[in-house]
Amino acid sequence: MPDLAWFVVRRLAAAILVMLALSLAVYLIFYALPADPAHLACGKPCTPDRLEQARHFMQLDQSTLQQYLNFLKGVFAGRTFGEGTAAVHCNAPCFGYSFPLARPVTTLIIERLPVTASIALGAAVLWLLIGVSLGVVAALNRGRLLDRLAVGFALVGVASPSFLVGLLAILVFGFWLNMVPVNGYVPFTESPVDWAWHLITPWLVLALIQAAAYIRLTRAQMLEELSLDHITTARAKGAGESRVVLRHGLRGALVPIVTLFGLDLGGLLGGAILTEKVFSMQGLGELLLSAVGQLDVAVVVGTTLFSAFLIILANLLVDIVHGALDPRVSHG
Repeated sequence: MPDLAWFVVRRLAAAILVMLALSLAVYLIFYALPADPAHLACGKPCTPDRLEQARHFMQLDQSTLQQYLNFLKGVFAGRTFGEGTAAVHCNAPCFGYSFPLARPVTTLIIERLPVTASIALGAAVLWLLIGVSLGVVAALNRGRLLDRLAVGFALVGVASPSFLVGLLAILVFGFWLNMVPVNGYVPFTESPVDWAWHLITPWLVLALIQAAAYIRLTRAQMLEELSLDHITTARAKGAGESRVVLRHGLRGALVPIVTLFGLDLGGLLGGAILTEKVFSMQGLGELLLSAVGQLDVAVVVGTTLFSAFLIILANLLVDIVHGALDPRVSHG
């Protein structure tokens, strides 16, 4: 088997093991909380008989291990709560069932995911372009005005809380200048123009903050790459400066940038909690916050595990890209 293919198989197996271990940890932690999902679903008045019926219906009267195995089975094969005409079916992949909302957690996630994905992917494109471009410019102008401006911008971005920048953007551009919408989300299928117009402010807020780390990282990596012998050799052979910078310098600097980008994007896809809250967008972050406030443990567990799955998937993709960019990684 080629080295890269074997490398991918190893990383995939490791990702599956990590996901199983994490799912067990998350499940045990949240279901060990004092909040009783059956008691919350029982309603008022909740007599002991009704509470016992609710626990049996929700399969909470079984051992903790059996409950976890039922959860895993639901992810791969679906599960059924209760019996007869009152039974509730949750099709695979079933990340649990929200009895307060009377809906499968997977359905709730699928409904909210487009909002979070729209915020994350749009902002990611912007912060990658801004961060890498300014980092390269800063490295090529080391010690000059452009370098100082880029580094200063990065320092401001690192020190600025996203919720504060978001609120200032709403105040200035939304209320004072009345240039952009201040809240809400329009699906892409309804109107691509309105979709982008409602997202432009959260995109820019996230991009300006996230780009700071990419400016500093790209600048440092480019300075290191441009000082290596193969860059000097390429210039001595008459290679153009743009070819030296892009093909030789930037390519060598991409590995840590790809690592950071994968982790940031994976984490943001799991729920841009502060951004969604500030801009009143109903994404995964807002779903998780609402579930915590309502003590809806099934939604908290399902959303947390789905977010963790996205982060683990992002790590896996980063490892694969590393193996493709640097063959020494896949040989290790």
